[in-house]
Amino acid sequence: MGGRSATAKPEKQLPDEGLEATNGKPNGKAIAKTPASEAAPKPKKWTIEESEELYRIQGWGDPYFSINAAGHVTVSPKGNRGGSLDLFELVNALKQRNLGLPLLIRFSDILEDRIERINSAFSKAIARYSYPGVYKGVFPVKCNQQRHLVEDLVRFGKPHQFGLEAGSKPELMIALASLKTPGALLICNGYKDREYIETAMLARRLGQTPIIVLEQIEEVELAIEASKKLGIQPILGVRAKLSARGIGRWGTSAGDRAKFGLTVPEIINTVNQLKAANMLGCLQLLHFHIGSQISAISVLKEAMREASQIYIELSKLGANMQYLDVGGGLGVDYDGSQTNFHASKNYSTQNYANDVVAAVRDACAIANLPVPTLISESGRAIASHQSVLVFDILGTSDVASETPEPPQEDEHLIVRNLYETYTSITAENFLEMYHDATQFKEEAVNLFGFGYLSLPERARAERLYWSCCHKIIALSRHLDYIPDDLEDLEKIMASIYYMNLSVFQSAPDIWGIDQLFPIMPLHRLNEEPTKRATLADLTCDSDGKIDQFIDLRDVKSVLELHALKPDEPYYLGMFLNGAYQEIMGNLHNLFGDTNTVHIQLTPKGYQIQHVVRGDTIEEVLGYVQYDVEDMIESIRLQTEHALEDDRITLQESQLLLQNYERSLSGYTYLLS
Repeated sequence: MGGRSATAKPEKQLPDEGLEATNGKPNGKAIAKTPASEAAPKPKKWTIEESEELYRIQGWGDPYFSINAAGHVTVSPKGNRGGSLDLFELVNALKQRNLGLPLLIRFSDILEDRIERINSAFSKAIARYSYPGVYKGVFPVKCNQQRHLVEDLVRFGKPHQFGLEAGSKPELMIALASLKTPGALLICNGYKDREYIETAMLARRLGQTPIIVLEQIEEVELAIEASKKLGIQPILGVRAKLSARGIGRWGTSAGDRAKFGLTVPEIINTVNQLKAANMLGCLQLLHFHIGSQISAISVLKEAMREASQIYIELSKLGANMQYLDVGGGLGVDYDGSQTNFHASKNYSTQNYANDVVAAVRDACAIANLPVPTLISESGRAIASHQSVLVFDILGTSDVASETPEPPQEDEHLIVRNLYETYTSITAENFLEMYHDATQFKEEAVNLFGFGYLSLPERARAERLYWSCCHKIIALSRHLDYIPDDLEDLEKIMASIYYMNLSVFQSAPDIWGIDQLFPIMPLHRLNEEPTKRATLADLTCDSDGKIDQFIDLRDVKSVLELHALKPDEPYYLGMFLNGAYQEIMGNLHNLFGDTNTVHIQLTPKGYQIQHVVRGDTIEEVLGYVQYDVEDMIESIRLQTEHALEDDRITLQESQLLLQNYERSLSGYTYLLS
């Protein structure tokens, strides 16, 4: 798997409530679903229920994505409150509006629904545990800084006094200009200089509620000096480095050696400094963060116990504690398995809210202290579901499959041996025959290298070898467990589907951290997917590929897809990628931002709220300091010289210039 390991998923942990226990995921190699055409002489008709099971859409997609009777993916942007769209038909309608693929579709209603769900979960938890306080969530701008999305977040969050979190000075500029909700919080995180702190303090004069979270010990003195200079009593917080740590790839973002936050001795030092400056009353918030994508609820429980106790101790030291910010980490179930696998989570949003509320209430009750306003920074859980990346397949590369002709008596012995191996393969001996075929193929390569095998003979031997492999893989798919020797055969035999997309631009976490996103066809889901494939992007980079896919048991190395039909598009969708991917994308091979549309449901169907055109070639060339006019002039001069030397006709030169200029003003991706 290109140096990557597919780790078997851990057994599912029983959550506190709201989720029904199921069996854990067994160890063993993931087995791709066997198409009916290979499983039996008389294949039954493929059903959409089989596609639902194969692509696990009910696991990760509920309540927003499903499959309709036509075999198309549908989206219900308002969840179970009604209204749905056929995603395949929507893409075709957008293409008719001259919006080429790849295309990022944002569903504003999903964003609103996510905000309502997390607020509803905390409201229910507060009622259940008779919590005498409130919840005020914030959205971390770093999760998705796109203007239209942030504006929607502020608008949808207004009924809930939902605020924003800034992790840098540029994000603070966004938050200050965007957040106009009375009573909403503006959490100021990240590294801070004097200008950052002064700007945040001055925002109080605008009626905003900025809370400056001290994350480095040097920021304490800066805050004290800025307060004295401006005559403003700020609201300050401290970010604590908890001993409790997360699990998975972001587990190291917490703990004693975490990048951000103050150790317990540094927190005491901060209290003493503020007390000496007569500003201890400004310290009102405790913040912690135990890592993005918390997959196990037990991690949160441990962190809440420690954080609640720190909050109580700060109150006892004289701080005017009012807020407890539990940070981010509310996970997304990317594979729908409901386990503590890194691409999943073994709890619901309601479980999460219940544990936060209960832990704080119990701790404050024991200490006889007022409860704080609860804050969470759940960016991934809010933003992931709202966008779908749609791309088309440009072509395929397949391992040849054919029924070989019997060899002639005078053909080379290695060819005759391979044919005999092919005809001898059965369900009982296919592993032995695989070893034989592999040995004969290696011998054929060696014989060719020494000049004892002609090129046509080597080609014949290789075709026979691949025929053996096709026969063996078809038989092995009936097994519950694939032998270790055959683990890589499925991937070796897989087709390569070339996608009109750049992984580095649109899904950099796939390349950077092996993130899993659900990927599936948008149509033909009432047809049997007979192909096994990996995906390759447009970049000239071997890492520009996707060869890990979600699965119930494990991480699959291939994706079940349909054979391409002549002159018919084949659309795939990448789901749950609305957090981090857009802003972290890079311009590898100068593939720029994709076309983006914002869709909102209406009583008559849907409305296109915003269209954000993707980068043109001219725009991305400007990013790397090229002057387009100079480039056009260079080509013009070259054509003139070529005309003088009779190396090009006038008609050809004009066609070249027209194509050159048209390409510069066009999309960086391929026309389809």
